[in-house]
Amino acid sequence: MELLQLKYFQTVAYTEHISKAAEQLKIAQPSLSLTIKRLENELGTTLFERKGRNIKLSSAGKILLKRVNRIFTEIENAQTEIQLEEHRISDTIRISISNPRFLAGLMSEYINRSPQSKILQAIGVKSEIITSLKKGDIDLGITGHPIQDEEIESWVLVNEDIVLALPSNHRFTGKTEISLRLVADEPFITLANNEEYSGFTASLCEKAGFTPNIAFEADSHLLVEIIKLDQGVALLPISVCRTLGLNFIKVTDHSASYPVGLSWMRHKLLSSSVRNFRDFIMSYYKDNYEMFKVY
Repeated sequence: MELLQLKYFQTVAYTEHISKAAEQLKIAQPSLSLTIKRLENELGTTLFERKGRNIKLSSAGKILLKRVNRIFTEIENAQTEIQLEEHRISDTIRISISNPRFLAGLMSEYINRSPQSKILQAIGVKSEIITSLKKGDIDLGITGHPIQDEEIESWVLVNEDIVLALPSNHRFTGKTEISLRLVADEPFITLANNEEYSGFTASLCEKAGFTPNIAFEADSHLLVEIIKLDQGVALLPISVCRTLGLNFIKVTDHSASYPVGLSWMRHKLLSSSVRNFRDFIMSYYKDNYEMFKVY
């Protein structure tokens, strides 16, 4: 069993598609298929279940992937230790987040404190962030709802209050709090290109006994204009409303809070730069806790 075989297996496992994996690895598809077949023969078991053009990990494949992830994590740990020993460790920090607001206000403060740091930040959906962490492509991830995975350590940064944003001349303006059932017939505005959060707000409405009537999907900047034109209401994190200067009311419904989690690989050796940035993120959210709560 060779490391190259295991890297090929890991890539196929996460793409669930031989041709896509071959394209990522920049090798011929027949060569990749043969490598996987040889690995299966060596282990005496089937690692993938073929379903049409797609494939899924078998039970044996899931066991192997968990161990393979650990192997490559340990190799990366060894590289990090060697670099530390030789005083050549990079200040580069690789982080992916599922929403840009998770680092809003935080990044500039950190760079001012640690100008030597190089931060490579990407945007990805939760499933992509999980895969990137396990493959070692990133050091840290921030997602709505902390990641639940035995290979990943997650820390809840905040449970942010969700409020109802509405025009200043709306009939409910002046109220201090409201139950979502009272706005069941209102047109709703949702944030575009954010399935994770949209699913959460839709679930809130369903728990209140209705399916929201989505009138607009817009990015955060256009959303402000639409709300102020009295075109609908929106369920938004309170920090967004405060940042954008929107009128809002506290939502009394149970579970009207959105947890934000910071994650990293449980057994990965993090560089001092990554650890410092991780600890700074935790401290920043703790110090700015009131920004995320209704009082």
